[in-house]
Amino acid sequence: MISAPLSLHAHPDHPPAAIRSIEARVIGIDENWLRLRWRIEGAGQLVVPAFGGKGRADGLWKTTCFEAFLKPEGGEGYVELNLSPSERWAAYDFSAYREGMAERPFPREPECTMRKGEQLAIFDAAVPVGGLPPLPAALGLSAVIEEEGGRISYWALAHPDGKPDFHHPACFAATLEPPPAA
Repeated sequence: MISAPLSLHAHPDHPPAAIRSIEARVIGIDENWLRLRWRIEGAGQLVVPAFGGKGRADGLWKTTCFEAFLKPEGGEGYVELNLSPSERWAAYDFSAYREGMAERPFPREPECTMRKGEQLAIFDAAVPVGGLPPLPAALGLSAVIEEEGGRISYWALAHPDGKPDFHHPACFAATLEPPPAA
């Protein structure tokens, strides 16, 4: 399953310096991996975190980081995934909107790869399906983007009124279906 590209929108109170657009998409899902891609146009000033070695880390959202939120049907709980070009990552369970945060167990580490040219950057992530909540699930794809000079912009499929908040139900604007049966 390859989804059509989904346009992310910069939060109006935190515009980018040079980034022109960001698209996110599901590029595949099977019984083992969910593959996600973010495409950044105008990436000449993009700050890419240095390689940090694989492993969990908190606070990845303080610089360039890519995020996915999954909320299974019929409940208030959801999962947050933070994926960094440094190859660090985090996964959290929430029992309800910004409540009951706990580290989510994962069967193995996600694979994260950043490719950056003069004006285009591509971030790919392969996330173990065994770490995902039950599917289908509402899906929110987002990005925190740092550019040279410390400018931070917040990108999501949709934004609620007020400050940037990727946890808000308005941001869960897509759906992730289960992998096709083999």
